[in-house]
Amino acid sequence: MKISINTDDRCTETEITVTCNHLSDDIEKLLAAIRMWDMKLTGRKDGRQYILEAADIVYIDSIEKHTFLYASTGVYETPFKLYELETKLACRDFIRASKNSLLNINHIQFIEPAVDRRLILKMTGDIELVVSRQYSAAVKEKLEVYSLTN
Repeated sequence: MKISINTDDRCTETEITVTCNHLSDDIEKLLAAIRMWDMKLTGRKDGRQYILEAADIVYIDSIEKHTFLYASTGVYETPFKLYELETKLACRDFIRASKNSLLNINHIQFIEPAVDRRLILKMTGDIELVVSRQYSAAVKEKLEVYSLTN
């Protein structure tokens, strides 16, 4: 792989160009990481609006028609519905964990099986999430694909 970096003082916006003979899984993973790095979400906390990097969000939860972003810096409420965020983050490393939550697989520290085919995930920030049995197979599959491409 050849990497070229060009700096130009006149440049107003960073542009990344990938030239390849075919779009491999490795290149798609790299592109997903770049998109994830550049993606931002907004959230409210203590009456203030914050701009958050999607990569910093550990998980997203919806409770009584309110959606919350859980990051290492705190909990933020977002105006987006969970299904909107799921669509927006579909090509990134977020996956549905239950009817009410999405998780960022980059923040998983370890996984334990639980009763009834559920999974218990230990996340960064000492957060413990339960993946419902309805979504546990999809989470396992995503993690297998993720581990093969890393």
